[in-house]
Amino acid sequence: MPDNPNPIFDSGERQINEAVSIDTKRIYDSCVSKDCLEDLRVTFFCRSQRLIDDAVTIKCRECEIASVSIDLEEVPFNRGYYSVDITFYFRLCFDTYSAPCTAPEIAVGFAQFTKKCILYGSDGNVKVFTSNPATEDLDCPEAPQYTNPIAKVQAVDPVVLSTDIVDACDCTIPICSSFPQSILNNVSDTVPSAGSSRAVLVTLGLFSIVQMERDVQVLIPAYAYSLPERECCCNTQNPCETFQAIDFPIEEFFPPDRENQNCCCENNEE
Repeated sequence: MPDNPNPIFDSGERQINEAVSIDTKRIYDSCVSKDCLEDLRVTFFCRSQRLIDDAVTIKCRECEIASVSIDLEEVPFNRGYYSVDITFYFRLCFDTYSAPCTAPEIAVGFAQFTKKCILYGSDGNVKVFTSNPATEDLDCPEAPQYTNPIAKVQAVDPVVLSTDIVDACDCTIPICSSFPQSILNNVSDTVPSAGSSRAVLVTLGLFSIVQMERDVQVLIPAYAYSLPERECCCNTQNPCETFQAIDFPIEEFFPPDRENQNCCCENNEE
C-alpha cells in the first residue's frame, strides 16, 4: 500500500492507510418474523401414509426446512418496493407405533407454508456484462444481468409445538399436491397416496429474517493486509496425540444449569 504522509487513525487508534473501493451487496431493507404456523397438514407418500393409518400413536421426531422457494416481483405504482413471496417446505419424521410397547417405524412427510412481505430494494436500470473466457472462445457474449435486488431468506429449523391426528374425512385442509424436484430427488418413495383414512396436523414455530440486497460499490478504509496469527496444526502422524489435545466434552455428560429460571405459572395466592 502507498505511504500516507498524513496518517488518519480511527477510534481504535489503528492507522488507516488508504480508502479502497469494493463491489459488495448492501442490505436496503430487512424484516424479522416470528410465525406460529397452526394446523399445517402433512402430506405423506404411499408407504408412510400406510404407517400413519395403522398407527395407534405417533410422535414427531424431527422437523427441518427441506427447501425454500422465493419469488420477487416489483410492486406497481410504488417505485423501489418489491413483493417477496416465500414458500417454506418442511420435512417431518414421525415415530409410528402400531401397538403399545412395540418398536416404532419411521414415517416421513412434508408440509408447506407460504408468506408474503413487501420490502424496499431501490431501483436501477443498468445491465451488467461480465467477461467469460469460455464464451469468448465461442464468440458468444454472456447474457446481461439486470440490477434487480435479491431477496435473501434466513431461517432456522422450526420448533414442533403440537401434533394431532384426525380423520381424513373430517379434515378440510388440503394436502400439498406439488413439491420441488430437489425434494423428490431425496425421497425413495414418491408414489402418491391413493387414499387415506387419517390426517396429521402439526403446529410449528418458525423464526426467519428476510433481506433485500443489491450490488453496490462502496468506499471503505483499508488498514493493512491481514495475516493469520495461528499456525496450522499439521500433526497427522499420531492420531492418538491429536485426540489427546481435544478437550473433554464435560457439558455433554453434565448439562449446564439454566440461568435466570423463570416460571411461566401464575401465582394466584391472595
